Amino acid sequence: MSPLRVLRPLHDYRPHPKALMVVPFALIAVVTVLDITTSPDVHLGPFLVAAPALTASFAGARATAFVGAVAVLAQTLVSVVRTSISDLNHTYQIIALFLISVFVTFFAHLREQHALELTHLRSVAQVVQRVVMPPLPERSGTLRIASLYLAAEAEAQLGGDLYAIARTAGGTRVIIGDVRGKGLEAMGEAAQVLGAFRALAHQEPDLPRAVAQLEATVAADREFTSEGDGEGGTETFVTAAVLDIPDHGADLRLVSCGHPPPLLLRSGRVRPLDVPDPASPLGLGALGASDFTPRTFRFDVGDVLLLYTDGVIEARDPAGRFYPLSDRVPSCRSDSPGALLEDLRADLLRHADGHLGDDAAVVVIERLAPDDAAAAAYR
Repeated sequence: MSPLRVLRPLHDYRPHPKALMVVPFALIAVVTVLDITTSPDVHLGPFLVAAPALTASFAGARATAFVGAVAVLAQTLVSVVRTSISDLNHTYQIIALFLISVFVTFFAHLREQHALELTHLRSVAQVVQRVVMPPLPERSGTLRIASLYLAAEAEAQLGGDLYAIARTAGGTRVIIGDVRGKGLEAMGEAAQVLGAFRALAHQEPDLPRAVAQLEATVAADREFTSEGDGEGGTETFVTAAVLDIPDHGADLRLVSCGHPPPLLLRSGRVRPLDVPDPASPLGLGALGASDFTPRTFRFDVGDVLLLYTDGVIEARDPAGRFYPLSDRVPSCRSDSPGALLEDLRADLLRHADGHLGDDAAVVVIERLAPDDAAAAAYR
């Protein structure tokens, strides 16, 4: 199964505009028939204004103009049948309906142009995000991988959550992190961290020294930004978990920089990989000495590792309760990382009623037996 990347948390059902076009035409037909058959003292023609106005809410300018024209023709038919087209009352109704139809058609055109601009911006955002944070590979050595990204705002699709995987001489190095803040500034910081991570994976085999250089990169950028804005410094920092998973053996090494602990799934049980004394978030090393000594945990064949950002565990339900990730994971399918993520995504969005308060990222890694990994590579 290919890695799962979801950029939008909501997939609401929306009727197609062509199906909705039945509503304004039905409205025109009903109003016209009633206006013709009711008492001459009752004038229902003004209700025809609702047809083009309603159409403008879901369709484009052409459809709105067409419905407006049909409404004007219907009002003209009413005036001919009931009195005369030269009747002053009906003449004013026809003119008013025509002018309102022109106005709502213009507004529908503006809305259509705005929608096109948003579509373009979204496509650009997707390209930028794929360049900065490309999809993770399905395989890395003896590991099987899947990833998930849920943006809190579907329109933005950009945020500070980050993850990446890089091959090293002895195995696979993984990072997952969360930049403080949102939007382009956070995305820029995430891009810098990911670039430094990928470069260090090839240049620095020692995990503590690699994390120390990541800290120096973020701190230098923080200092540069504070000098540039002249406001005495910014609050930029990055929580991160950096792991080395060797191809051979049954261990992993973890350096936690203020990030939520990964979860280890083994035989249906969930165990958090807690680090007693985690290092400070990247960029805050100057506030105190940071110890980047890695903690070693057992990671056997068949074990599944779940890395996540705080947008997952801080997702609230309508009653304000946080998402209980450790309790929900065992109920998810475990036949593959992708299947687990599909179930987790659906359950998370159900819990949050479809609205996340923050971006959320999840990476699932399963260790395969060497023979299984070799066979999978040739499929």
